[in-house]
Amino acid sequence: MKKINIPIDQNSYDVYLGHDIFDQLFKLVNKLRLNKNIMLIVDKKLYDIRKHEIDILRKTYSGKLNILVIQATEKLKSFYTTQKIFTELLNNEYTRDTLLIAVGGGIIGDIVGFASSIFSRGVQYVQVPTTLLATVDSSVGGKTGINFENTKNIIGAFNQPKFVLIDSTLLTTLPKKEMISGLGEVIKYAYLTDNNYYQFVLSNTDNIIGMKQDVLEKIIEESVRFKGDVVANDEKETGTRKMLNLGHTFAHALEVEQNYKIKHGHAVIVGIACALYLSSRLNLIDDKKLESLLRLILQVKDLVKISEVDYTQSISIMRRDKKNRNGKIKFVLLKDIGNILLDVEASNRDIRFALKMGLSIFR
Repeated sequence: MKKINIPIDQNSYDVYLGHDIFDQLFKLVNKLRLNKNIMLIVDKKLYDIRKHEIDILRKTYSGKLNILVIQATEKLKSFYTTQKIFTELLNNEYTRDTLLIAVGGGIIGDIVGFASSIFSRGVQYVQVPTTLLATVDSSVGGKTGINFENTKNIIGAFNQPKFVLIDSTLLTTLPKKEMISGLGEVIKYAYLTDNNYYQFVLSNTDNIIGMKQDVLEKIIEESVRFKGDVVANDEKETGTRKMLNLGHTFAHALEVEQNYKIKHGHAVIVGIACALYLSSRLNLIDDKKLESLLRLILQVKDLVKISEVDYTQSISIMRRDKKNRNGKIKFVLLKDIGNILLDVEASNRDIRFALKMGLSIFR
């Protein structure tokens, strides 16, 4: 079991990464002297598949422990589900000495992290991500939140977990669609880091989707280490952490415009394509560089399907993005792999062009 430290001032914690380590969950809770009154909040799809392992784990714990199984969808990433968690906590007489444990994908992690930040004015929580997307991205960094009024993650808090437990064996039952979604965030890191990692991802997209164990563990570890370094330097996203939003301004708008019929990671792949075309449109890269940077996107284009998009509505949705300032849409764009530009503004005409060209790849 590997341990990766996320050295955030006053909120430092560790990410534990390994194979068949789910049974170490409560041992780590005890070792770290966390609160003993536990509410395990589990994604229903995962629970249906992993009920046996969860029940075995449950029997190893002698303290107060309840399990709440919830359905995780973008439409239920809302006050409705948050209220359901609070009701369950109150009905079982939980108070401030509570530990919430999120077992599931990014939606579960976001909701539970947000709920823990406001229940009893704040209780401890732990992340056990069980999708590729959550392991490489959303479980680390402390961004929590819910959707509201057709706006992604507009209500939330920065709230760091006490630790993260990543068991790569929990990914083995994921459907292909979920692996492709996780690949979207992996591709994002390929553009953000360096050419070596970019080439590794370019050469291993099939191995990632096919769950080749050594490849999975490498990309999870590399992604966690990179994100951990970024977050440690800018926890509250006032500067360099913004780079992690590459493709996301487009992606979040497309998710809402498509009524969440496209998964987040799929939308990120489309969003990165749009960001590359916007970088070209604004003369940040030339045609040769654009062609080079599109190689990875073109390699996975047949894995992503998206319906017709209303460009006007999509741009309108972008204007509600929480990262905007002074009424201006802010984009993360590229000059090259690892050469990132933050807070770039663009006209509606340029944004529309980028949407049209980016989406054309996936037709």
